[in-house]
Amino acid sequence: MAPRSETLAVDSSTAATSMDPIFHILKVLPFSFLQPPRLRLKLPSLSLPSPMTVYALLLLTYFMVVSGIVYDVIVEPPGIGSSQDRHTGAVRPVVFLPGRVNGQYIIEGLSSGFMFVLGGIGIVLMDLALDRNRAKSVKVSFASAGVASVVIAYVMSMLFIRIKIPAYLH
Repeated sequence: MAPRSETLAVDSSTAATSMDPIFHILKVLPFSFLQPPRLRLKLPSLSLPSPMTVYALLLLTYFMVVSGIVYDVIVEPPGIGSSQDRHTGAVRPVVFLPGRVNGQYIIEGLSSGFMFVLGGIGIVLMDLALDRNRAKSVKVSFASAGVASVVIAYVMSMLFIRIKIPAYLH
């Protein structure tokens, strides 16, 4: 059985009648001769942002989410890694954290996020190429830039995965 609460509910009408008389005087007296001023304030009018502004904010948010900004803030990984060459002993930079799917360097997340955003922009460009009110040359330009963006994003993302996981799809 759950423990009983020792608090008692106070009725609001009982609280109003059992008010301290000094508190009642301090509550009522100043407002008997003081009156608030009549203000004529205008509410600020907020206009909606343009569709391009909303799209840019959404694209920036998408980039930050797929880049792993939350992971980078919580874990604080290094920006870039390094490895030593066995033969020469020279230290060379490493962009991708090899062998760990659930870990990343900061530059790795940003480059992967950029490829995802590039693919998304390519899809938007291909959608813009379907507009009937545009000139044919503009539609061809949009379509070719969109297809190129999607292909580059896909090929680079697959390359990133193969660098990250060497035995992927073999």
